[in-house]
Amino acid sequence: MQVGRYHRQEIFYPIGSEGQQKLKGARVCIIGIGALGASVANMLAQAGVGYLRLIDRDIVELTNLQRQVLFTEDDVKQQLPKAEAARMHISQMNSEIEIEAKIVDVNPYNIEKLITDVDVVVDGLDNLETRYLLNEACDKHGIRYVYGGVVGSGGMMMNVLPGETPCLECLLGPLPEEGSYDTCDTVGVISPITNIVASYEAAETMKLLLDSESVCRQAISMDAWDSYTEFFDVDKDPECPVCGKHQYTLLERRQKNYTASLCGHDAYQITPEDDGTFDYDGIVAALETEGEAKRNRFFTTFKNDEVDFKLFPDGRAIINGVKDGEAARQVFAKYIDR
Repeated sequence: MQVGRYHRQEIFYPIGSEGQQKLKGARVCIIGIGALGASVANMLAQAGVGYLRLIDRDIVELTNLQRQVLFTEDDVKQQLPKAEAARMHISQMNSEIEIEAKIVDVNPYNIEKLITDVDVVVDGLDNLETRYLLNEACDKHGIRYVYGGVVGSGGMMMNVLPGETPCLECLLGPLPEEGSYDTCDTVGVISPITNIVASYEAAETMKLLLDSESVCRQAISMDAWDSYTEFFDVDKDPECPVCGKHQYTLLERRQKNYTASLCGHDAYQITPEDDGTFDYDGIVAALETEGEAKRNRFFTTFKNDEVDFKLFPDGRAIINGVKDGEAARQVFAKYIDR
């Protein structure tokens, strides 16, 4: 007699056939489909979570292949967006689940629309500001949030359960200034730690979806090189601006354009307010008269003697070869926002 796809998981007593049906009906959003997010997406798809929303702003690059498990050299050659490449590969592994790829930059204008119809949000991000924004949005809407972060050989993970547990700001304190902390761009990262943290994130997500009594309510710190794992309590701060006072500074901040340095790149991203009026076709037509514009179904690459950038249909642009945000904004103003 042939057994089903999830047989080994169903005979694991904390899940069982009833739990498997819960996973089938569950909805999970993973923000950031890099080293952490790709591994989590892969494991949740294998586990039979019925709906996965994969969100990432980046394109697959050669340097990703050292640690990002879903991608191939062919994805690099095709310059596929990570979210779409992940969707394609996971669909070939499990055609029974629904997978939605969103090639967008998460910002105050869109984050609430992206997360308010799911059961759990999983953190696969590589920058702190977006994590703090996500923390605010999940607290505001009472959405369970699985935080995970890695740098070098170390990582952390914590479940954030609004109204029950401390939030990310209770754990890490106020958002530090950019450049004051280590990143993968400055100290590197190794794949063993990304897979360890991702495994904890995937397991905790499954437990949350099953309302398991085994859900971890401590923070976990670990290091793959120094070989340690530590569980520790985090105090819920009644004066915390987010989970204590429900003040959402980042979520309520509105500006015309958002500028961000991209980790691991000599590039800056400009994200304008998406009010539905951006004339992508018109801008691309204008660019074709000013240099080499190559358009595919996901974005347009533009180059001339002065600039090199990628332009997306929502108006977002990744400006390559610039040293600071001001130089990127000048390029954006000259070629796109005109």
